Amino acid sequence: MPLLVRFLGTAASRPTVERGVSSLAIVREGETLLFDCGEGTQRQMMRYGVSFAFADLFVTHTHSDHILGVTGLIRTLSLQGRTEPLRIWTPLGGARTLRQCITLGGERATFQVHITELDHGAAVRRDDYRIEAFAVDHAGAASLGYALVEEDRLGRFNPNLAREMGIPEGPLWGKIHKGKAITLDDGRVITPAMLVGGARRGRRIVVTGDTRPCANTVAAARDADLLVHEATFAEDEAARARDTGHSTAREAAQVAREAGARRLVLTHISARYSRDVRELEQDARQVFSATSIARDGTEIVLPLTEEPAEPAAQDTPMVADDDVADSSR
Repeated sequence: MPLLVRFLGTAASRPTVERGVSSLAIVREGETLLFDCGEGTQRQMMRYGVSFAFADLFVTHTHSDHILGVTGLIRTLSLQGRTEPLRIWTPLGGARTLRQCITLGGERATFQVHITELDHGAAVRRDDYRIEAFAVDHAGAASLGYALVEEDRLGRFNPNLAREMGIPEGPLWGKIHKGKAITLDDGRVITPAMLVGGARRGRRIVVTGDTRPCANTVAAARDADLLVHEATFAEDEAARARDTGHSTAREAAQVAREAGARRLVLTHISARYSRDVRELEQDARQVFSATSIARDGTEIVLPLTEEPAEPAAQDTPMVADDDVADSSR
């Protein structure tokens, strides 16, 4: 099933006529994950068809242009009568600021909001994917990037060959597909290798939030299907990018090239390029041709891949949904 990335806000620091501030949604198999929640995110969700029936918000850092939308979004969800809990994941030290956003104005949410602080290197595991948190380099705030990493998929099962071998359709096919050998009534032992191809790799989508180019992003985006990297400035503003903890479009492209990412989409665009991004595109594509620049509403569709899976990597410390560090109502 295709995975959808929807950009809700693509401006840096402040909204412009053309762009709202930082937020994007990933929709995977009917589940919506929200990353950052800048001012006006709730309206952008309505405008671009992103469901309010989401359960997770991942905050890259607590600078105001990435979280001011939390207050209004919580209020709207309450007015709609939401009762399902909401999980907010944030870098270390971010819970206090987010609680202030949630309680601003004195209204009480109609649902529980669980806030969990994540250290770099931790991950949130779900049934067939995980969200890995990695440290990025952004001045003035504890900041994380996030990588959505799918588990490898089973190889393709060959039903025609199974019928030719006289294996009855039903539970036995399922056992073989799941990697279990079976013994038929005539004594033949059928192993998965006879009927199932090699495992297929899952997709990897990386969202950096605000950051300087850094080795952690390169590692997280290794062979990624999509790298979403900030590109606040063009190359002629490289000194300002360094001073403010941001990246130029060329620097983001260098990260994508070094990581071997398949595709790069740039966001967090300074107001000076809000209408005309040609300078940023030119800077980036000279280094990494598979680059595009997101606008509000941009939709990226990532289909499943038939590529073979890589050998299993070392496990990452996991955070279960019920291991919440803090909660607020």
